[in-house]
Amino acid sequence: MEGGWFDEMRSAYLYREISSLEKGTPREALFRELAGEAESQAAIWAKKSGAPAGSFEPDMRTRVVVSLLRRYGPRALRGMLAAMKVRGVSVYTHAAPGHPSPTSIEDMASRHKGIGSGGNLRAAIFGVNDGAVSNAGLILGMAGASADEKVVLLSGIAGLLAGAFSMAAGEYVSVRSQREMYEHQIDLERKELAEYPEEEAEELALIYAARGMPIGEARSFALKTVADPERALLTLAREELGLNPDELGSPWGAASSSFGSFAVGAIIPLLPFLLWPGHLALWISIAATAIALFAVGAAISLFTGRSAFRDGFRMLAIGALAGAVTYTVGSVIGVAVI
Repeated sequence: MEGGWFDEMRSAYLYREISSLEKGTPREALFRELAGEAESQAAIWAKKSGAPAGSFEPDMRTRVVVSLLRRYGPRALRGMLAAMKVRGVSVYTHAAPGHPSPTSIEDMASRHKGIGSGGNLRAAIFGVNDGAVSNAGLILGMAGASADEKVVLLSGIAGLLAGAFSMAAGEYVSVRSQREMYEHQIDLERKELAEYPEEEAEELALIYAARGMPIGEARSFALKTVADPERALLTLAREELGLNPDELGSPWGAASSSFGSFAVGAIIPLLPFLLWPGHLALWISIAATAIALFAVGAAISLFTGRSAFRDGFRMLAIGALAGAVTYTVGSVIGVAVI
C-alpha cells in the first residue's frame, strides 16, 4: 500500500512542478488539477493501508527528474515522465478533445520546441554505454592474450578511435538521409501551398477539428494561418507531416555528439593504462568500468521507471559477462599463438 501512496504523491509533486513551469499557459491549470487528483488517490491508498498519510519527501530519482525538468522542460522529458506515472503529457504531442487547443500560430510553434532534447539525452547515455562495454571488452581480450602493456594500451586507443569514428560516420549518414527526406517532403508541401492554399487550409482545419476544436473556429484559424505563406508552411509541416522544420537535426552535430559520447565511455577502461603500471592498471580499469556501467544502468532507469539498483546491476552483469568472455577468448588465442 505504501508504494501506491508514494507513487501518487510523487506524481502530484511532479504535476505541481510542471504546473509552475507552465505558469501563464492553459496547461498550468490542467496540471494543477491533475496534482489534486493524484493527492486524492494517495489519500485512498493511505486509508486502505490504515496508516497516516504523512508528508511526502521526494526520493533521489524524483529530484533528478525535477532538475532535468527545470533545465529541458516537460516536453523534452515526456517519456521519462510517463515512466513515473505522470499523465497528461500527451498535450505536448498534440491537442486532443478535452485538452487546450492552439490559440495562435506562436502557440502552435511553441508546442514543438525542444522535442529532440529527451532523445539526445537518451542517445548520450547509450553512447557512453557502448563505448565503455566495447572498449573494455577489447582491452580485456588483449590483456588476456598478451602481457605487454604497450599492446593493450595501443589496442585500447585504436578501439576508442575506430569505434568513435564508426559511430560518428553512421550517425552522420543516418541524420543526413533523414534530413534530405524531410526537406523533400517540406518542399512538396511548399508547392502544394502555392498551388491550392484553400484546400490546404481545409485540411488543416479538419486536423484541428479532429482534435477537439469547433469546426468553424478551426476553419477561421486555418485561413488566418495560410494567409502568411512562411508561417503556413511551418504549421502545415508540423501538423500534416509531423515535422518541425526548425529541428530537422544537424548531421555534423549528431556525428560530433555520437563521437563524443562514445569516446567518453571508451576512455574509462583505457585511462588506467595511461596512469598506472601492469596488473594494477588492469584491476583499476575493471573497477572503473564496473562503476561506470552501474551508473549508466541507473541513469537508464529514469526512462524505464524501474529500480535504479535493478537497472544498474543488470547493466553491470551484461558488461561483466562481455568482459569475461573476451578475456577468456583472448587467453585461449594468446596461448595458442604462443
